[in-house]
Amino acid sequence: MTRVVAIGGGTGLSTLLRGLKRRTENLTAIVTVSDDGGSSGRLRRELGVLPPGDVRNCLVALADDESLMSALFSYRFTSGELAGHSFGNLFLAALTDITGDFDRAIKESSKVLAIRGTVLPSTTRDVRLHAELSDGRRVDGESSIGRASVSVRTVWLEPDDAQALPLAVERIDEADIVVLGPGSLFTSIVPNLLVRGIREALARTPAPVVYVANVMTQPGETAGFDVLDHVDGLLRHLGLGVVDAMLVNAAPVTKQSLKRYTAEGAVPVAWWRGETEYRGVRVVPAALVEAGEHVRHDADRLAAEVLRLAGRAVRSRV
Repeated sequence: MTRVVAIGGGTGLSTLLRGLKRRTENLTAIVTVSDDGGSSGRLRRELGVLPPGDVRNCLVALADDESLMSALFSYRFTSGELAGHSFGNLFLAALTDITGDFDRAIKESSKVLAIRGTVLPSTTRDVRLHAELSDGRRVDGESSIGRASVSVRTVWLEPDDAQALPLAVERIDEADIVVLGPGSLFTSIVPNLLVRGIREALARTPAPVVYVANVMTQPGETAGFDVLDHVDGLLRHLGLGVVDAMLVNAAPVTKQSLKRYTAEGAVPVAWWRGETEYRGVRVVPAALVEAGEHVRHDADRLAAEVLRLAGRAVRSRV
């Protein structure tokens, strides 16, 4: 069975996991823990726990039964002092307090949801994300970076010596394919790669490392980025010769679907159809968009393409 490691956070990674769990149970999600906004941010500030939101999303995506239990973990209170909190976030925070260990809390939650695969935080250190924007300004905190009015140039973690979870490194070493994204480039994908041990594992793994390019730009964070700009942003933090291929959406996006995004300042991520390779990264086009009012990856199409690449020789380094 194909051993897949997926690295990222947010809804993009959850989409990929939903497609993959139907095809392989040998699946590991390595998830960012730098969120400081919303329910996760409140729990982080008030209880001193690592932000559980992205981990919760991945647990729900991998749940064997995405009906009642997953609905419970996703349930968000709308009134009273708990307004804005999701039940799953509170559950993870409570288990962390009981066990004294965030990673163990994830393992116990995995049993409750009977998930297919493993969810791991990239680190168990309390880290904060910082960014330098394209206009030279510095922004502190993941939520502030996501709300920035101009694109991001570079990001870093404090403290900068946060170590990767040993099991996360082990799973990368043993993988048949490693997938970066899809998801917010600078706030979901790159923060994991800044954790010590992750980049080194990606550089030495015999598995192909594949980046899944976003379908749409994100206002502020990647405003004006085409697919090559996304790769440049990734390689600035990861270095050359680590990423072997990038999956780009080749299916058209309808004007009707784009209406709500245009109002927010988001546009389809452009790529040049004659481009087959960029800075040592092979360009792999595929029809990846889900039909509907939202412009996002189709879970089954994306998972099928990832597994197809796992069986091909796309490794570009020795």
